Amino acid sequence: MGQAMPQATLRPFLPTDTPILAAIFVASIAELTGDDYSETQQAAWASAAEDEAAFGKRLAGQLTLIASMNSSPIGFVSLRGADHIDLLYVHPSAVLRGVAAMLCDALEKLAGARGAKTLTVDVSDNAQEFFLKRGYIATRRNTITLGEEWLANTTMQKTLGEASPPV
Repeated sequence: MGQAMPQATLRPFLPTDTPILAAIFVASIAELTGDDYSETQQAAWASAAEDEAAFGKRLAGQLTLIASMNSSPIGFVSLRGADHIDLLYVHPSAVLRGVAAMLCDALEKLAGARGAKTLTVDVSDNAQEFFLKRGYIATRRNTITLGEEWLANTTMQKTLGEASPPV
């Protein structure tokens, strides 16, 4: 009989988490988005974590939750304002293990408890299916500029309190 996988746990962001979360951010972009974005687009996107102090300040200024396994962070999600998911990243080695769903479940509940009626998120092309399965609908297509690069993403929205479709 195989050994059971340890369960991921959630906790709030601490400033000392910044270097590992920056590494998760960069690894996730590098290893999970290559089918949808060029290497130069990925590099421009990942550059948001190069200034760790600024990246940490961004995370600290939002409601940021961390998923950990064996006390090591494996993913994170942040809520900007009352109703916008700013960042959702999971380390590539932890993808498809329910970590992103656990992070989103918790953030959706917290946002709802704080009075949000809807949540929006600007979703990379590779993450659209995940959010569609959670009941988010596409509301507009965006083109953003990062340095010299242009990247496309999609704004999606979910009405809170509605059950997510079965996965």
